[in-house]
Amino acid sequence: MGLNLDEQKAVDRFRQTVAEPSMTQLVILDFWAEWCGPCKALTPVLEKVAAEYADKGVVLAKLNVDEEQFIAGQFQVRSIPTVYAIFQGQPVADLTSARTESQLKQMLDQLLEKLPIQPGGAAPQQDVAPLIAMGEEALAEGDGERAASIFMQILDIAPDNAQVLSGLVRGLVAAGRVDEAEGLLGSIEPELAADPHLERARAALTLAKDKPDDSELAALRAAAAERPADMDAQLAFANAAFAAGERDEAAATLLRMVAADREWNEGAARAKLLQIFEAVGLEDPWVSATRRKLSTVLFG
Repeated sequence: MGLNLDEQKAVDRFRQTVAEPSMTQLVILDFWAEWCGPCKALTPVLEKVAAEYADKGVVLAKLNVDEEQFIAGQFQVRSIPTVYAIFQGQPVADLTSARTESQLKQMLDQLLEKLPIQPGGAAPQQDVAPLIAMGEEALAEGDGERAASIFMQILDIAPDNAQVLSGLVRGLVAAGRVDEAEGLLGSIEPELAADPHLERARAALTLAKDKPDDSELAALRAAAAERPADMDAQLAFANAAFAAGERDEAAATLLRMVAADREWNEGAARAKLLQIFEAVGLEDPWVSATRRKLSTVLFG
């Protein structure tokens, strides 16, 4: 094909995420970039409509033009956001002008009337994977309300998906809706509750229950600063700081505790760090960086 290795990898990714699903379904292909303001405004519209139309055979695929310049070039993308409808590997409509739910739904309805889409009933796991990724992205950005909204919509499609339930619980926690998160987690059937994905949700909920008000956090911070050798004061502050969203401050405090006395209280500081890692997600870049710091403290 005359492609270099990077271009061939880009083609393979496109084939897996767009071309192959489009053989039987209608793929909304969204060309976007992190720096693009209009893209961020359009994203919730695309996500919501794609979730609502999933049982009709519609899926959403997002392509970052900065990371996939070769594919963007093949589509001759000149500005973003650019949105195409893809069926059987080919663009069948330019959806870029549809900036509202009603506009997008109208265009999709017209396409679905003409194309032999195979809805297949409830969306299979690979169909909801891009939506799960969007929810996780919203969580990584600290937007709990948006993440909860995304996962709530996916739950209608995949009610027994442990990843979706975990994401919804964590989204509710991040949005400060701790009671709702606890209620949802408690309502999950025991067999599904045993899924490893939900351990992350439980860890996030446990940590969130320690969330203090501003005055309490300030008092704990002051106590920790005044008594640096008081391990109980340090741990209390670290717990409160993480629950309040100050994860850098919490991690720094716990790392200092491990460095000072890693065996204190049966390794409580290290155990708390590991709980935080589980709650945030082991694949998160922040967790990777903090784990390297912990390894440096433990092993030099």
